[in-house]
Amino acid sequence: MRTVYSVLLYYNFKPVEDPVAFQERQKELCKRLGLLGRIYVSKEGINGTVAGLLESTEAYKKALWSEPGFQDTEFKEDESDRIPFARLIVKIRPEIVALKADMPLDPAEGGRHLSPKEWRQAMESDQPYVLIDVRNNYESRIGHFEGAILPDLENFYDFPQWVDEANIPKDTKILMYCTGGIRCEKFSVLMKEKGYDDVNQLHGGILTYAKEEGGAHYKGKCFVFDDRLAVPINPDDTEPITVCDLSGQPADTYVNCANMECNKLFVACPQAIDTYEGCCSKKCMDSPSRRPLDREQLFTPFRRWYKYFEQSPDHTSGESGTHH
Repeated sequence: MRTVYSVLLYYNFKPVEDPVAFQERQKELCKRLGLLGRIYVSKEGINGTVAGLLESTEAYKKALWSEPGFQDTEFKEDESDRIPFARLIVKIRPEIVALKADMPLDPAEGGRHLSPKEWRQAMESDQPYVLIDVRNNYESRIGHFEGAILPDLENFYDFPQWVDEANIPKDTKILMYCTGGIRCEKFSVLMKEKGYDDVNQLHGGILTYAKEEGGAHYKGKCFVFDDRLAVPINPDDTEPITVCDLSGQPADTYVNCANMECNKLFVACPQAIDTYEGCCSKKCMDSPSRRPLDREQLFTPFRRWYKYFEQSPDHTSGESGTHH
C-alpha cells in the first residue's frame, strides 16, 4: 500500500514575545510528530513548511492553533509520495520573510485580499490593471500568470528598488501574487506607502488559486521550496514554458549541478541530464568533486537555493521556502 504524506505551507504575522521559547516549542513539537521541513520564527510571527504523515500534520495544525494569537493560521496543504525534506530546521530570523525595508511594515496596512474567484474575475474583467509577479526570476521562469510583469530579480529584498524604477502610474489598479501569499503581505504595504491606492493581492497565492480555480490563466508550473522544486498548476496546460539550459529543448525541471563546487540550479531535460551526467557544463563533468549520477537524489535542491528561507552562513544564499 502506497504511503501518502502531507505537506503544509503556512505563515502568520502575529507578535511573538519570546521567539526563543516559541522556537523550542516548535522544534520539540515537530520532533515528537516526526515532521521534517523548515520553520522560521521572529518577533513578527512564523513562516513554515513541514511534511509528514497525515495524522502528524493534523496534530501539528491543532498545536499551532492552540498557541495564543495563532488560532487563525491558514494552511495550504498538498500530498506527496515522499517527505520532500531531508531534515528539520527551526530557526529565528529578524523577519519571517526578508524585505529589508527601512522600517517595519504592518501587514494589516496592506492591500485588499482577493479570493481566487475574485482574482480570476479581476483578470477576466475589462478594467485595466498591472499584474506583478512578486517572486524571484528562477521561480517565474517556469510558471506565471498570463500578462504578468516578471521582475528579473534573484532576491525578494530587491523589489523596493525595482518598484521605484518601474514607473508604474500611481493611479493604476495593482494585482500582485506569489506562491502562498506571504511576500504580497509585505510588498503590498510597501506599494501603498509609495502612493499606490488600488493594491490587491491573491489570497493564498498560486497554490490556493490552483486548487480553487483549476489554474485558469496560469502558464507552466509553480516553483516550491522543497525537494519537489516544481508542482503542476493547470491540469489543462502542462507544457513547459521555458527550455533546457543545455539543449534548448522544452523543459521545466530544475536540478542542481552534480559538481559540488558548483551546485548551480538550472533547467534540464532528461536527455541533457544523461548526456552531462547531472552537470551544468562539460567543465563541471571533469570536476573531481562531481557526485555520481543518482536520479533519486538528483532533484534534491542544494541549500543555497533556499534564498527565501535560508539566509545564514550555514545555508549559503541562493518567500517566502519557505518562499511563499
